[in-house]
Amino acid sequence: MNLKKTISQHQKSYAKWRQDIHAHPELAFEESRTSSFVAAQLKSYGVDVVEGLGKTGLVGTIKSGSSSKSIGLRADMDALPMDELNTFSYKSKYAGKMHGCGHDGHTVILLAAARYLSETKNFNGTVNFIFQPAEEANALGSGAKAMIEDGLFERFPMDCVFALHNGPGLEEGAVATRSGALMASMDIFEVTIQGQGTHGAIPHTGIDPLMIGSQLVVAWQSIVSRNVNAADSAVISATSMQTGDSFSVIPDSITLRGTVRTLSPESRLVIKERFCLLTEQLVQSFGASATISYREAYPTTVNDPSQMDFLCDVATSVVGKDKVISTMKPVMGSEDFAYMLEERPGCYFYLGNSAKTSEVDGKRTDAQEAAIDYGLGHLAIHGACMTHEPQYDFNDNIIPVGASIFVGLVERYLAK
Repeated sequence: MNLKKTISQHQKSYAKWRQDIHAHPELAFEESRTSSFVAAQLKSYGVDVVEGLGKTGLVGTIKSGSSSKSIGLRADMDALPMDELNTFSYKSKYAGKMHGCGHDGHTVILLAAARYLSETKNFNGTVNFIFQPAEEANALGSGAKAMIEDGLFERFPMDCVFALHNGPGLEEGAVATRSGALMASMDIFEVTIQGQGTHGAIPHTGIDPLMIGSQLVVAWQSIVSRNVNAADSAVISATSMQTGDSFSVIPDSITLRGTVRTLSPESRLVIKERFCLLTEQLVQSFGASATISYREAYPTTVNDPSQMDFLCDVATSVVGKDKVISTMKPVMGSEDFAYMLEERPGCYFYLGNSAKTSEVDGKRTDAQEAAIDYGLGHLAIHGACMTHEPQYDFNDNIIPVGASIFVGLVERYLAK
């Protein structure tokens, strides 16, 4: 690999930073400790820092030369509301909070790039380092959207923006992305069915919301199979069913929650319309009523074709042609960097997190792995522990790789 030497020389320090952040996870819009650490590091490099964008977000800026060209690099900082099952020394110190998605590593990768660029200034223009809160889905909203609403792109002009995510299941240090739709949109629904409770022995005297809810979960699947173009990917998943607590009492009501994912605006609109109409009419047909909350959360993450080509060229110069995939399959997970890509052209990419030894970890069977094949070919690592699992951990070995790619993007786009 063609890594920046001085970045690699600081690898042990960067690993310690990352592990410290890992041990002190902070949830959406609570990233005050992480944000303060980032700000202090950036200021120590002489980077101009503006804090408080999107509540706990911040932007660091370096200008060099006279060019008006500019580029943005983004890292997310928030953790997940989950318990960690790892036993290493830097496991989460807080119950119910865990860096289970690798944002601790993303934060340090961007810090490492900022440190290098502040020392070398081998570019002509402006680079903005975006440290974003609240990427993970939560009840308070999107950190990317919050920063944009606080004037991110007006206050910090950028011609293009880039972001990465570590990729378990992808070989350590490899890069994978695609042009166009890379990740799905995400909508969230909550449906409350109001029936009429009664004794379980005499159901004919009531209106059973549990039975109606069960019918709904099945009926929703017909929307994808019969209303969405078969060439488009979409999925409706009911993930929560909350109702009574007795063996013999049919409850008055039931609440269903879940998510909808699509890769096209057309499918997104069709599903929303059909979901609401089908839900209302099916529930009414049983004599019950429904309250429907359907919230459009994140848009589809769409990579600009020319910026994707640019990213792959830079990545190839760092990791080699055999470790860059530009045609991976779309991912039905979601990412709020999509909001930034709606404002500026750019590219989101995956950086391999899995060492080859992960093949024998026994975490997942080959059959299970095949079900989440993302078209990674010879660079796929089977059996890897995925993000959002309680045993997940970021691979510190890829910090210099990600930082070197970020630096390459800046030095190439803002070439002297």
